Amino acid sequence: MSLERVNPAELSPPTGFSHAVVASGTRLVLLAGQTALDGAGAVVGKTLPEQFERALANLLAALAAAGGTPDRLARVTVYAADVAAYREHAPELGRIWRKLAGRDYPAMAVVGITRLWDEEAMVELDGIAVIE
Repeated sequence: MSLERVNPAELSPPTGFSHAVVASGTRLVLLAGQTALDGAGAVVGKTLPEQFERALANLLAALAAAGGTPDRLARVTVYAADVAAYREHAPELGRIWRKLAGRDYPAMAVVGITRLWDEEAMVELDGIAVIE
């Protein structure tokens, strides 16, 4: 089982993501979109960084329950209700990522959306992991 992060020299240097991830393993884990919901189903966090941290923690909890660890993430998509705010907070969001998931970045995309299922939610993350 392995994940090889590929960042071609002819592309812009990646910051907080990998351009491509080549995965080989025996189990594919598809992770549903996670927002900043607590165990009771309420959105927690008043700021984008607070909600991002909770959403990422929820995504990693689902991954752990499936037998995976953050370094096994091959792909993550971030859905942001306010892309400008996401860009503004990018350095802090990167620190949160490194604190919870480490320095191995999956292939990632940030997609601007009109709103999420829960109106109070500012961000949602889903992902794909490859584990043994």
